[in-house]
Amino acid sequence: MIRILLADDQSNVRRGLRMRLDLEPGIAVIGEAGDGERAIELARELAPDVVLMDVEMPKLDGIAATERLQQLVPGCSVVILTIHDDAGTRERARNAGAAAFVSKHQIDAKLMEAIRSARPGPEAQPG
Repeated sequence: MIRILLADDQSNVRRGLRMRLDLEPGIAVIGEAGDGERAIELARELAPDVVLMDVEMPKLDGIAATERLQQLVPGCSVVILTIHDDAGTRERARNAGAAAFVSKHQIDAKLMEAIRSARPGPEAQPG
């Protein structure tokens, strides 16, 4: 089971992601955060396998939160999920330690592949 924490400042986006992920076998959404600081708090508390992290969030943006998670919750992978699909944002995400980057415009095509490949271990492999 891949345990997911959703981090996005828009509750309707989190609700839509939860509905989509609830349809996937082997995926469990274990928490939701509306800002980067709360995402870090919940990740430390819940120890998710993967955090789906938006870039633009209040209090602490998703890139900074990703960088902090690498230090505070080392077993947790981050998949950046954003509308900002440009080379600069991708590079910043990669440098912060993100395992994958998915444009919100490509959710259906890329999201599940990114989640499954972001989680370390044998369960991460599609099949």
